[in-house]
Amino acid sequence: MGDNENSQATEKLKVGMYWAASCGGCDIALLEIGPHLLDLIQIADVVFWPCAADFKYQHVADYPDGYIDVCFFNGAIRTSEQEELARLLRKKSKSLISFGECAIDGGIPSLANLKTVEGIFDASYHNTPSIDNPDGVEPQPITLVEQGELEIPVFYQQVLRLKDIVQVDYEIPGCPPQGDRVWEAIVAVTGGAVPLTNSAVKVACFDKSVCDECPLEKKLEKIKEFKRPHEVRPEPDWCLLEQGIVCMGPATRSGCGALCIKGGLPCRGCYGPSGTVEDQGTAMVSTIASLLDATTEDRAKELIDQIVDPVGTFYRFSMASSHMKTAR
Repeated sequence: MGDNENSQATEKLKVGMYWAASCGGCDIALLEIGPHLLDLIQIADVVFWPCAADFKYQHVADYPDGYIDVCFFNGAIRTSEQEELARLLRKKSKSLISFGECAIDGGIPSLANLKTVEGIFDASYHNTPSIDNPDGVEPQPITLVEQGELEIPVFYQQVLRLKDIVQVDYEIPGCPPQGDRVWEAIVAVTGGAVPLTNSAVKVACFDKSVCDECPLEKKLEKIKEFKRPHEVRPEPDWCLLEQGIVCMGPATRSGCGALCIKGGLPCRGCYGPSGTVEDQGTAMVSTIASLLDATTEDRAKELIDQIVDPVGTFYRFSMASSHMKTAR
């Protein structure tokens, strides 16, 4: 084998990571592969990760198309800057991966779709007790100053998913994805177990629900009352939902190992809708309806009214993928 062939055979993969509308937990999750980081750096070089190193957008723009082998994109799309980077990274990446629930289903940021931009700005810049803004100034995309024009990203009318903007090759769910699942996905993509390009296929997760991983017993008892987690000490080893504590396990994709439930807390739905579910909230409403200890409509309404913030609970991580998408 010639020197050029040897060089090609040992050439490292080029990987990238970008943080859009999200909390930053997904960047940390990539570090939670632990000792496997040493394995990763043996096979890959990081060519774009603004959270960890001083990469500029221009660096990416100067790369040849398809230069990045695998790019992990976390966060939803809320601004023109995030859309611009999504399109740029799609062009420069062989494989673009939606990393985490914000990129896949909108995540918690997409709960803002229940409000208008005007309402959000009113709360942020006018009617919050800590705000000192006597002139009522709001951020503008373009502001004229003595030195010229200052430009900031446009704030979109609603939160979008990455796949609403560009084609996505793979999705790794979770808020954030679990470290062992992340490593499984990296091995699958970089090791050739799956092709670099596909069509929005989920990896590092399962088609079953969290209930299938849950160790608690289902006694098939009806819900007589709804209680919030801080109001009650649940009976051990018994399904939390049957005890009246709203648990999103029936409508949520498995892959997390039911960590919250094993820690004594109900599932919050952070892995998004399970493989057989199109709309996570609708599936949860259907599940709860089948478990109510109610023989009359009035009794059913009385029980449902005990659920605090049902929309925020049932669509906490998946509003942008719901049938509603937005309240408007």
